[in-house]
Amino acid sequence: MYKFSKILVGLDLSDHDKDLIEAASKISGLSGSKEVYFINVIRDFSIPEKLKKEFPDLIEKAIDERRRSIEELVKNHFKYEEAEVVVKVLIEQGPVTKSFMKLINQYRIDLIVLGKKNEKNAGGVLVSRIARRAGCSMLMLPKAPLSFKTIHVPTDFSNYSKSALEKATTLARRSKEPSKLIIQHVYQVPVGYHYTGKSFKDFALIMKDNAKTEFKRFVSKVKTDGLNIEEMYTIDKNDDVISVIYSTAKKIKADLIIIGAKGKTATAAIFIGSKAEKLVSLNTDIPVLVVRPKGKVAGFIESLQEI
Repeated sequence: MYKFSKILVGLDLSDHDKDLIEAASKISGLSGSKEVYFINVIRDFSIPEKLKKEFPDLIEKAIDERRRSIEELVKNHFKYEEAEVVVKVLIEQGPVTKSFMKLINQYRIDLIVLGKKNEKNAGGVLVSRIARRAGCSMLMLPKAPLSFKTIHVPTDFSNYSKSALEKATTLARRSKEPSKLIIQHVYQVPVGYHYTGKSFKDFALIMKDNAKTEFKRFVSKVKTDGLNIEEMYTIDKNDDVISVIYSTAKKIKADLIIIGAKGKTATAAIFIGSKAEKLVSLNTDIPVLVVRPKGKVAGFIESLQEI
């Protein structure tokens, strides 16, 4: 499983920044990261031209002050000391999404860490927009410390789900706290089942038994020895897989959901189309790590054109 060697963390000078920095510390330690970049984007200074001429260094001083403030915050809360890591604070100007896309491409980022806020207008839309365009993994963190005690891994037994499980096992194995992996498969009874002469209940049992067989084959491809793993099978009767996953995560009090992403859309994780993107927009309580191998994305220029 590839490492999160290069991490990009988005900060907005809110109280949540401390949690994001500390989360980056944990991920760095568990993933063997080499470079961590902390970015703050200033959208618009909104300074009248007259004042710009009268105080030509005003913007430069404001940027320097912003950088020093964040550097002090990072110094106090980024505690990864297991190995030498390059830590850099970046202050960008302009549209937020474009700034992130530029840096992701420039530094060949493996993982983005962003805060996930409850207020849609205060960050939810931005997180979804970046997630759709980024060609790397992404951790969305609500306002809470990051923990690995209970890791929820939804799976459809695909190679993308395998990438998610591999990352989950790596984090659990290296975590300093005892971790439990709950691997969930959500199954459905196909339309037309009644033509087989079987009842809904009978065919549901067939689907579940088949899933159990697939689970054994799937898990055998990943090194899981010594880990606390629980398999879970849940039926979806309303054609709403994501809601089933989210309600399960809430029920088991998951500390982290890890899903695998495929295709051009970063959050089109384990399902056909972009259904998993719903998990990103629906969930404001539980951290979500979308695992995506680098290179599985549209061209950089094309991504910018879509913004």
